[in-house]
Amino acid sequence: MNEVSDKTLVIVESPTKARTLKKILGRKYDIKASNGHVRDLPKSRIGIDIDRDFEPEYILVRGKGPIVRDLKKAAQKAERVLLASDPDREGEAIAWHLAHLLSIPEDTPCRIRMYEITPRAVKEAVSKPEIIDMDKVNAQQARRLVDRLMGYSLSPLLWKKVKSGLSAGRVQSVALRLICEREDEIKAFIPEEYWVISALVRGNNGQFTLKLAKKDGKNIRITNALDAQAIYNDLLSASYKVSKFDVKEGKRNPLPPFKTSTLQQEAARRLGFTPQKTMRIAQSLYEGVDLPGHGPVGLITYMRTDSLRIAPEGISMARQYIEERYGDKFLPDSPHQYVSKERSQDAHEAIRPTNVRLEPDEISPHLTKDQKALYELIWSRFLASQMAPAVVARTNIEVQAGPYTLKQSGVTLIFEGWSKLWPLDMKEEVLPEAAVGEELKLMKLEKEQKFTKPQSRYTESGLVKVMEEKGIGRPSTYATIIQTLYDRHYVEKDEAKKLFPTELGVTVNSFLVKHFPSIIDVEFTAKMEEELDKVERGEMPWLAVVKGFWNHFSDILKSTESVARVEVPVETIDETCPKCGAQLVVKHGRYGKFIACSAFPECKYTRNFKNSLDISCPQCREGKVVMLRSKSGRPFYGCSRYPKCNFVSWNKPTGEICPKCGGPFVVKRKAIKCANCGYEKEEVIDDAGAVGEK
Repeated sequence: MNEVSDKTLVIVESPTKARTLKKILGRKYDIKASNGHVRDLPKSRIGIDIDRDFEPEYILVRGKGPIVRDLKKAAQKAERVLLASDPDREGEAIAWHLAHLLSIPEDTPCRIRMYEITPRAVKEAVSKPEIIDMDKVNAQQARRLVDRLMGYSLSPLLWKKVKSGLSAGRVQSVALRLICEREDEIKAFIPEEYWVISALVRGNNGQFTLKLAKKDGKNIRITNALDAQAIYNDLLSASYKVSKFDVKEGKRNPLPPFKTSTLQQEAARRLGFTPQKTMRIAQSLYEGVDLPGHGPVGLITYMRTDSLRIAPEGISMARQYIEERYGDKFLPDSPHQYVSKERSQDAHEAIRPTNVRLEPDEISPHLTKDQKALYELIWSRFLASQMAPAVVARTNIEVQAGPYTLKQSGVTLIFEGWSKLWPLDMKEEVLPEAAVGEELKLMKLEKEQKFTKPQSRYTESGLVKVMEEKGIGRPSTYATIIQTLYDRHYVEKDEAKKLFPTELGVTVNSFLVKHFPSIIDVEFTAKMEEELDKVERGEMPWLAVVKGFWNHFSDILKSTESVARVEVPVETIDETCPKCGAQLVVKHGRYGKFIACSAFPECKYTRNFKNSLDISCPQCREGKVVMLRSKSGRPFYGCSRYPKCNFVSWNKPTGEICPKCGGPFVVKRKAIKCANCGYEKEEVIDDAGAVGEK
């Protein structure tokens, strides 16, 4: 018989979190990790008894047997057991499964939820355990069952009708549809010609660069060269007189603190992180870092949230720090409050630092480079969200030249406010003073032909943004969904790191949209998310959600049994196999594209796929720069003459040579720099990959 100790067993999800809690709680607590889910539906079969009210068949996750035996043994010895998995639906479900395995009754106060891992928050949670929230568990279970019913029904259909090894999913397939539809829009887009006319003029106090805006008081759009030339001739001979000049001051309110989606978007924009990388680093900051003098500290609050709420103690901490560090003028009279969407789970907070006095630069020696960068982003954004508004002055000038009106605007920062900590993303431009009636001298007149452009492809962060706006998926799933699209070879990135569908992705999407239009649908998927939220709030039974989905889905599924098989277009290259003479084709493998023989399996010839950039190698000048992928899938650049030339670079070369040292210019975070000496050109790369002035 096991002897019961006076210890409390606390079960968390990750070993890192376990180590942090052990140092906080001390010897009277035994801390163990479940390493995520311990029970789930079986992988080898659907695992749901549809005829018995969708009863799920839960089994131990493969490899978790030793962990569960260890937890059972520790639970038998402990005086009490506390389940401290993450404070969201998945965490609640993990707690429920653990309670089942450890024979803990559902009405036992055994559940603790920690929205930040600090000594205060941990000890407060341990002192006030609650019962497991079955509404949250039911919402997770409903989501899991619906996803299983759809995935395990559609995937075999895709194997039979398209190609083996494919998958479909409730949210994954809608995300793919968004990417494919954007690609269709880009291909169908017809550019329209327009002309821009600008005039450089000089006044009594300086110069203005004016743009043509109106004719006879109405907005003007020039669509052809003849009209452009006629207007150009009119403006060459016209006299220019100031008709309006004003300066207006205005406030720019701060941005809200981060939630999951906005953190992923800003980390992508400012740090170049993928959503998956952002969440991995945020998890490590949440679970705890050992800081000398402080011990183990969770540096940020829970990072899977769609709430903008800030706890009173968080606001108080921020206001006190702002006043001490920056002074009264940077502190607003009252705290800024931010409103979340109705769908938001306000039990959570926004993402914020647990202690703003742990400044990024101060603790950076104890963080990795990526941890420091992400922590600084979160720290700065949170403090900025509680600072005084910035004050800007916008200057507008309108100039009359015969029947034509030309304009220019400029904006000047008067008071930094929150922009002291967070960039205002404002191109400051100070205009000289001018007086109404003042005559201006024309210095230079230019006309430029332009064409309208289609919407650009989604970046990863752009896809996250549109998924959130349309109510598809949850904060905890965005990164996983995007990674699944890569893993299935449905989506790839172009040179500007934007998403486009592969031939396989287009084929799968076309099949699903044709035969399951009401399932692979944004509104249907968003409605499902709303129903799951209702289950979580106790407003709807979980079984009604699952039944409603299945009744609709199964009818459509039956109608697809006789549909014709679809062939995935094979991507060929203009080359034959050196071994057998058959056509060479492009295939997808674990590490991306590769070249293979179309006669496989009879001929097993393969080689790396080299995507030529039509840029001369900066080292040998004979070969071309090609894009390759490492075993981890990361793109890098090399010479087509390898191994004769060993040029290699993680950053994309531009084909130009540095005038200072002769090294190659490469693209680094939208800047063009020398790979050897760091000399930077006065040019930047925009989101579409085009070169422009700084």
